[in-house]
Order: sequence, then C-alpha cells, then structure tokens
Amino acid sequence: MMGMMSRKQASELVSQGLDRKLGIGERLLLGLHLRICRNCERFDRQIELLRRALKRLPEEGPGSGAGGKDR
Repeated sequence: MMGMMSRKQASELVSQGLDRKLGIGERLLLGLHLRICRNCERFDRQIELLRRALKRLPEEGPGSGAGGKDR
C-alpha cells in the first residue's frame, strides 16, 4: 500500500495536471490528499482560478501586444 502523499508531491501533481491528464491512481491519491490538506486544497483552487482566467484572455498573434512591431 502506498504511503501518504507529501505537500510537495501534491503540488507537483496539481501543476502537472495543467499539462497532461493525470492517471486514475494519481487523481485518487491527489483527491484524498486535497481532502485532508487545506494548504494544498487552496493551492489547487488558486491554480484552477488562474487556468480559467488565462483561458478567457484573447490570444495574441505575432506582431501584437507590447512585444510587437508597433513600437
């Protein structure tokens, strides 16, 4: 049987979840950890909020924005 997940492992999985779909075992262990660790649960909510906010931003093409050719 696997031991309890550390905060570091949990935060790494939360971050990895942005880039890839977590496996069923990872999701279960992370979910369990988030239920008992308020700090990690708060981190997970903050990451989710940032992810949603970033999705709402308009995509900028080449030449637009501060780094563009309009200077």
